[in-house]
Amino acid sequence: MTKRKFGLGMSLVLAAGTILGACGAKDEATPSTGSKGTDSTATETTDFSLAMVTDVGGVDDKSFNQLAWEGIEAFGKENGLEKGDGGYDYLQSASDADYNTNLNNLVRRDFDVVYGIGFLMEKPIATIAEQQKDAQLALIDGIVDAPNVASVMFKEQEGSFLAGVAAALMSESKQIGFVGGMEIPVIERFEAGFLEGVKAVDPSIKVDVQYTGKFDDAALGKTTANRMYSSGVDIIFHAAGGTGNGVFAEAKERKTKDANANVWVIGVDSDQYEEGAVGDTNVTLTSMQKRVDVAVQNIAKEAMAGNFPGGKTVTYGLAEEGVGLADSRGAIPEDVQAKIQEFSDKIASGEIVVPETVE
Repeated sequence: MTKRKFGLGMSLVLAAGTILGACGAKDEATPSTGSKGTDSTATETTDFSLAMVTDVGGVDDKSFNQLAWEGIEAFGKENGLEKGDGGYDYLQSASDADYNTNLNNLVRRDFDVVYGIGFLMEKPIATIAEQQKDAQLALIDGIVDAPNVASVMFKEQEGSFLAGVAAALMSESKQIGFVGGMEIPVIERFEAGFLEGVKAVDPSIKVDVQYTGKFDDAALGKTTANRMYSSGVDIIFHAAGGTGNGVFAEAKERKTKDANANVWVIGVDSDQYEEGAVGDTNVTLTSMQKRVDVAVQNIAKEAMAGNFPGGKTVTYGLAEEGVGLADSRGAIPEDVQAKIQEFSDKIASGEIVVPETVE
């Protein structure tokens, strides 16, 4: 069976695309791979350094934070850097109270670029940007209008629309679930796109939407998934960070008890195929990928070349290959893949505009 990815190539080099200037037209930027560090075989060392602060999901959340760290780690190794001061590093946040402290810590350790990962870092980044005007800060999933902050946004609603199409076409029970973390704009974009994708296929399908209020509670994700599967839901799309690991745990537990159990999970941010492994089978239908790893590397490459995009906001969508569905490894048949691809093409071309909020 032919394997595909919808709107997202794994050998991705992001092309020029839709840009939103945080400070007006003069602040427009273009997604790019930068002018340095593009040779994957490069081993020359540099005195450039970079580090990131995770949100409460932690660096090993199998999702958003982990993907950002993998991007930084890959950039570091590609450019002959070592983990630690003068190279690349991260600090993990146990609670919201750690954000300012961790950001300040990394700035004072003289990292050339310090990243705040996640919407919840918006206010802390703004505060540190005002206090440390010489610092180069980057914010993923939020916008801070400051000359020393580069902001990165994604059109999560576009990739999630495709996830909704896949779920609607693959569901046998015609009962589908969505598990979100906190009710913040970025997660609401996931929900909005997903619901629109389901509706585009079959408006009669009901989607059970549940927000857990946390990104770091796998046990809560598991109980939420248990209720959904028990009610007849057969596919759950999660956008809940580490809490979503519990969704996988519940699906795998049911599959282990009954090999014929019709339970699926759609992963988020990274390709979460490995998270769904159950012996010789797998409960991951696909994943809505969000190339945070590429975004953090793009900023690092520009900064290392002396072109840090401070005061600018860059937005990645389907047209820029910044979001899309991961390879389903045969879980989604080719006729369904073809239908998903049709929707993907229409979104990328602008024929379909996916709303950012639930209508």
